[in-house]
Amino acid sequence: MDTPAQTRHPPLRRLPALGALVALGVLAGCASGPPRPVLYPNAHLKSVGEAVAGRDIRECEQLARSSGVREHREGQVTRKATTGAAVGGAAAGAWGLVRGGDVLSRAAAGAAAGAAAGATRGAIQSTDTSPIFKNFVQRCLRERGYEVIGWQ
Repeated sequence: MDTPAQTRHPPLRRLPALGALVALGVLAGCASGPPRPVLYPNAHLKSVGEAVAGRDIRECEQLARSSGVREHREGQVTRKATTGAAVGGAAAGAWGLVRGGDVLSRAAAGAAAGAAAGATRGAIQSTDTSPIFKNFVQRCLRERGYEVIGWQ
């Protein structure tokens, strides 16, 4: 039997499930390796071969890191979670005002859901390769005679 607090705040009982969803989202974002430059098979690549090209890619990536360029976006998780909590809480609180019921309970549930969604999105995006890092590596490779056609 539900206690009075559980009856008034049923969405709050679902917080452990939201935590599990966040964890699954983070794991899914980390499951694949970082994207690597894809090289066009121009005359230079054909003359040096895949092994040398792989070494050059690693050297250009290391040069970017040693120059202070961060490989991944940072600060995404906290910022996205905070934004999600604010938007979710405001939206659910407004819905509670319109529909009636416990506005604070709805706002808290919305904030929790928004924070979970925002944290998941931020965690996934924080594993994305920084555009500055990509540009640095692409320029380095271009100067060595390669043509980068994308990243995967």
